[in-house]
Formats: sequence, C-alpha cells, structure tokens
Amino acid sequence: MKKIINGKVYDTGTAEKVGCWSNSYSTSDFGYCSEELYRKRTGEFFLYGEGGPSSKYSICIGNNEWGYGEAIIPLSYDAAREWAEDHLSASEYEAIFGEVTEDDSRVTVTLSLSASAVEKAKRAAAQAGMGLSAYIEKLI
Repeated sequence: MKKIINGKVYDTGTAEKVGCWSNSYSTSDFGYCSEELYRKRTGEFFLYGEGGPSSKYSICIGNNEWGYGEAIIPLSYDAAREWAEDHLSASEYEAIFGEVTEDDSRVTVTLSLSASAVEKAKRAAAQAGMGLSAYIEKLI
C-alpha cells in the first residue's frame, strides 16, 4: 500500500518491515486485526494496519454498514517504540531499537576533537561548575 500523508510518501513496497502483530483471528472473522511496523529509508516509522468490519480499521460502506479496511499511520520514534513494546518479543524489539539497559550505566566513548574545541569545552564546564563529561551530557 502506498499513501501520501502531510506531503510524505509511505510505501509498504519500499520500506523495511521490522515487526508484525495479529490478534490471531481468522481473516474472515469480523474482529480480525493485523498490524505491521515499517521503517522508511529516512528512519521514519509507520504502521500499516488492516482489519475486519468490527476492527479499528473498518470502513463505512453504507448506511450503518462496515467492511474490511486498511490504513497507514505515521508514527514518531517514541510511538514506534511503544507499539513494539506492546506487540513484539524482547529480541524483536532489541533488533529494531537496540539493547535495553535498565540502569543509567556509563559508557566510555573515544572522540577526536580539535584541541581548541576541547579547551573551550573545559573552560565552559569549569564556568558552569561541573566536570567535562557532565557538561557535554547536558549539551546533548
């Protein structure tokens, strides 16, 4: 399915499907519902959903008559993570969003910066009354 929403193209044919969920009903059941999480080449996420007449994807086909429907819903990064938490296994989630750490552990990172940039950062950190690491973390 391909849809243009707010001037952006969302296409299940070109985006990467990174997760899927179904309520396990038969596709002929009125309550059938299925969703697939996609990531575009730009990193944006969207949801493709489909479902029967009693699902959230149903469409009106007449006077108080409902039928099978489908939709594309753009998702923010946080909304995609929330959907994945609710519908995917831990390993599937981590394959998309990376390993989850439960604590606020520290990681050592090696960077290559100009000497003048490091000196400026050290002076700014000292003026702010904090260490260089804390200062840079605050900037991020």
